Amino acid sequence: MGSKIKIVVTGASGLLGRAVVKEAEARGHTVIGTAFSRATAKLAKLDLSDASAVSSFLCEHKPQAIIHCAAEKRPDVAEQNQAAVEQLNSQVPGRLAREAYALGAYFVYVSTDYVFDGTRPPYKVSDTPNPLNFYGRTKLAGEQAVREASDRAAILRVPVLYGEAETPGESAVNMLVDLVRSSSGKVDALQPRFPTCTDDVAHVLVDMCEVSVGSAGEVISGVFHFSAKEEMTKYQMCQVFARILKIDDSGLVPITEKPQEPVATRPDNCQLSTEALEEVGISVHCVPFSEWWTKYLQA
Repeated sequence: MGSKIKIVVTGASGLLGRAVVKEAEARGHTVIGTAFSRATAKLAKLDLSDASAVSSFLCEHKPQAIIHCAAEKRPDVAEQNQAAVEQLNSQVPGRLAREAYALGAYFVYVSTDYVFDGTRPPYKVSDTPNPLNFYGRTKLAGEQAVREASDRAAILRVPVLYGEAETPGESAVNMLVDLVRSSSGKVDALQPRFPTCTDDVAHVLVDMCEVSVGSAGEVISGVFHFSAKEEMTKYQMCQVFARILKIDDSGLVPITEKPQEPVATRPDNCQLSTEALEEVGISVHCVPFSEWWTKYLQA
């Protein structure tokens, strides 16, 4: 690895943001994490909707890279709070990318597999997005704003994530552990998902920053996909948790018909192809699902 760099991480109090801060600090980089509703003593409180405050903050700290993790990631919440979510997911990314460009900083925007409709997987970066819900549309608008704002910017689309959660509600995967422990409930056994560990996503994001801020002058720009390769339904994830916890999962009822959507429509299968990342030399290694969860649940 080359010289140490200064990185600003937005959404640093969240599931992915915490993993990114941890990974970057472990490599010796100077990291400034921002948060708003969950700001702590170690994180800078910053309202990303306040353009003046954001500009002043970035001018003060002069980062060499910005990793933008902050977003409203819950599709049902997005559907019901459209004005606020449109601001955070669609407008803020472009504004941050413009500020980064003015500072000569590299910018990475974390987006989602939900920009696709899930009908023709696996999706390459060249495939045309077609989001089915408001959340996906706002994230796609954020992508477009970033691409217009800077040629020193990258977009990394990722699927459903899991990791070291402060509360189960931080991840749709982590939430399933409580369901298994209750030994009852209906679980989707139809729609395939590709659960991906935040540690692996963080590794990719920091790799991208190191290459793009490095002395070689190479900038990783454009759209990229990162995802684990293991295909699992939520029911199959629950079966893994039950084996690890040695819990009888016979009380869990697999749903084999397409469930009625709670609020926001979900795409069926948005498997992401990682070939674009591999082509620029970024490792796409992922920890096996059962291996990570065995360590986490038995710790």
